[in-house]
Amino acid sequence: MGEEGTGGTVYLLCLAASSGVPLFCRSSCGGVPTRQQLPFSVIGSLNGVHMFGQNLEVQLSSARTEDTTVVWKSFHDSITLIVLSSEEGSSELRLERLLQMVFGAMVLLVGLEELTNIRNIERLKKELRASYHLIDSFLGDSELIGDLTQCVDCMVPLEGSLLQEALAGFAEATSTAFVSLVVSGRVVAATEGWWRLGMPEAVLLPWLLGSLLPQTARDYPVYLPHGSPTVPHRLLTLTLLPGLELCLLCGPRPLLSELDPQVKSSPSPSRCSPYQPLLETRTFLLPLPLDDHAPDHASPQLLERWWQPLLEPLRTCVPLGPRALPAGFPLHVDILGLLLLHLELRRCLFTVELSEDKEPSLDQRRRLLRSFYTLVTSMHFSPEPGPPEKAEDVAQRAQLPRACYVVSGPEKPDKGWRLVALQSGPRRLLLLLSPQSPTHGLRSLATHTLHTLSRLL
Repeated sequence: MGEEGTGGTVYLLCLAASSGVPLFCRSSCGGVPTRQQLPFSVIGSLNGVHMFGQNLEVQLSSARTEDTTVVWKSFHDSITLIVLSSEEGSSELRLERLLQMVFGAMVLLVGLEELTNIRNIERLKKELRASYHLIDSFLGDSELIGDLTQCVDCMVPLEGSLLQEALAGFAEATSTAFVSLVVSGRVVAATEGWWRLGMPEAVLLPWLLGSLLPQTARDYPVYLPHGSPTVPHRLLTLTLLPGLELCLLCGPRPLLSELDPQVKSSPSPSRCSPYQPLLETRTFLLPLPLDDHAPDHASPQLLERWWQPLLEPLRTCVPLGPRALPAGFPLHVDILGLLLLHLELRRCLFTVELSEDKEPSLDQRRRLLRSFYTLVTSMHFSPEPGPPEKAEDVAQRAQLPRACYVVSGPEKPDKGWRLVALQSGPRRLLLLLSPQSPTHGLRSLATHTLHTLSRLL
């Protein structure tokens, strides 16, 4: 099993399907975004062979050479995305999901109408520049894994019930059903409305925040690729603490100035205010007399009322970002990293910041777990559980494995990292274990760990 993302270069091409005109080319080398471009002749050849197959009613989806994997995908007969990867261990599953996320990012920030009904190529190129930062984040190394699993990256706060209660009250006060708290691209807590968001926007919205420069407040127009691809919504964000943002997905109300009195109204469709964490440095205004029948969100004290009392619980969330689990959570000492997925809720917990004093490095742990996820998803486990409709499906599902393991390196005592996967109902657990962990005890350890984590997700 090769480590996904080790060395190599990734090129992402976007073309207008009808004309073959390139809309953009993005690239990364060794997990770092670059400005390398492919020659136009290569781009034309890659698009030409794909169009040649379509004319013969043959769908060309992927190809592989000695050192490069190529994947093509067309969307709505309007946009063609092509990705070339020379990274070691790069899989077709990972590249296919990358293209799905990239097109979702394009719809999120430009809208489906502009992509399916192209009137002006040059204008579309300019509009797509707004999605470059988000797209580049998919090409580079990330602490998140939602781009691959298509599940929302989450974390478990120490005071989850208190934050959830405050979030529900704040959502009611602002008459907004879609509210969440996000730390480093991971959802800490969210309203039921937010959790009901479809894919891919449920993954893209927190990921978008991680790709933007820090701002105290934002009023950002977004489309929902699944729920509302042609009508924009407003994504409001308020930075309560460095790295922790309060997010609202709403319509015309509330105004950003009603939530953050220091942001003045502006006709601009996208507004930001200078970076300044609201709960640490803000001196709140004195209460203003309000009419008894005035809407609650008109109060300039709204943020202070709901979040100032929870300043300490909020502060404990910030350092939990990459770890995802509270410090001191009981886990076996041999566990170096884990990925827990709830495939029905489409949520996941992903961390490699366990036993940090041991080898391998954190980046290598992420690559190992990502590669192992790709392996077990494409070869052993079904992508997601669901009720079978036919008798033969029942028999086939009964034959699917429920556990598997891989030793990365020589299978000798104290040699090679252990990777084990366990499927139990809607939950799937992947563990990266130290070489000292005996192979005969992997399933027992994974079963115990899954039982311990099940109460969290």
